[in-house]
Amino acid sequence: MIRSTLFRSLPAILGAFVIASCSDAGVSNLTAPADAIASRSSDAPLTQPALGTSSTSKHGLELRSLWWDKKHKNQVRVSKTIDQLGGTISIAETGLTMVFPAGAVTSPLQITVTADKDYVAYKMDPAGTTFLQDVVVTQSLASTELKGQTLRSQLFAAYIADDRLKLSGKVPVLEIEPSHTIFSTISRVPIAHVWIIRHFSRYMLASG
Repeated sequence: MIRSTLFRSLPAILGAFVIASCSDAGVSNLTAPADAIASRSSDAPLTQPALGTSSTSKHGLELRSLWWDKKHKNQVRVSKTIDQLGGTISIAETGLTMVFPAGAVTSPLQITVTADKDYVAYKMDPAGTTFLQDVVVTQSLASTELKGQTLRSQLFAAYIADDRLKLSGKVPVLEIEPSHTIFSTISRVPIAHVWIIRHFSRYMLASG
């Protein structure tokens, strides 16, 4: 599903957003207020869409999915019921956090998020679910191939429609989500990537 709408509710959601246990020295708890995330870091690529804007991929766009720094031996899956008041889903093993604002759903909904064993990618169910408010997704980079590394190419949060598609090599994507990379204030190493979604399917964190 391709969309081109602008997302307006993000600042209110991100004000209380916290990323815990970042690996970079001197950064034990990173708070990501709306103004810090919505504004572009000086290290961020000029072509990277900021949160609050939508960038639809061009036909035939292919990206490379990031790897986990260590392969997950067992399938990592978390299920939780989110109601009209909103809530948070976290996967400690992979460093994923999803914040559902109040009003995102109209009735209680059981949500299941399954991490890929090899790649920084997730299957989100029930597939096809559409949310009434922006869902904020944050992926810590502490358990990925980028841990402690400088960012050499921009990161993308990419939507993949085909659940059966293998993520090795260059992967065709349908949509690039509004997103932003968070950097350590000490070393300027990237420590997390934040994006917003309005519907459920399969997503991956990728580079060009």
